Amino acid sequence: MPWDRNQMAARAAEELEDGMYVNLGIGIPTLVANYVGDKEITLQSENGMLGMGPFPYEGEEDPDLINAGKQTITELPKTAYFDSAMSFGMIRGGKIAAAILGAMEVAENGDLANWMIPGKLVKGMGGAMDLVAGVGRVIVVMDHTNKHGDSKLLKACTLPLTGTGVVDRIITNFGVLDVVEGGLKIVELAEGVTEDELRAATEATIVN
Repeated sequence: MPWDRNQMAARAAEELEDGMYVNLGIGIPTLVANYVGDKEITLQSENGMLGMGPFPYEGEEDPDLINAGKQTITELPKTAYFDSAMSFGMIRGGKIAAAILGAMEVAENGDLANWMIPGKLVKGMGGAMDLVAGVGRVIVVMDHTNKHGDSKLLKACTLPLTGTGVVDRIITNFGVLDVVEGGLKIVELAEGVTEDELRAATEATIVN
């Protein structure tokens, strides 16, 4: 069976190392906060929070504590608050080690499309473009295919790009792939998923 959303988030959390400052995008990446465990990771939210805790238990929500996706979160003893200008200064200044982001499409050369679908109402790009340009490592967590079964890992993106050649690693419900010269390289398969199944679900070039 392919990984579910929580298993994908837990696998993404394995990418993080002690001492890292990390930004989590909206969607599946927000779940990563629940799987950091004992690691000394500091999570940053571009709406002005450094040191995000996991999601609150039901009944313990504080409506004043939200992440960039407007979900209620918790604070930690080390949490700091600041305005968005300082937050984006951290991102643009290279202070954030990694970003874990969602995506609608990723191309085999690392191009990322994750902010809009033409013809659909969007509120803006948010911090996505700054993140992919300013952080040390970009990890994408996404479903391998869309609801029609079509691959979201493509030879070339069809949607407006967030950044070109910015993605380092992709974690999907089928497994883990790295962007390398010539295409995508399989790093790990989800338990129960075969290499043939992953290849069949992938439009992008897979290199050995």
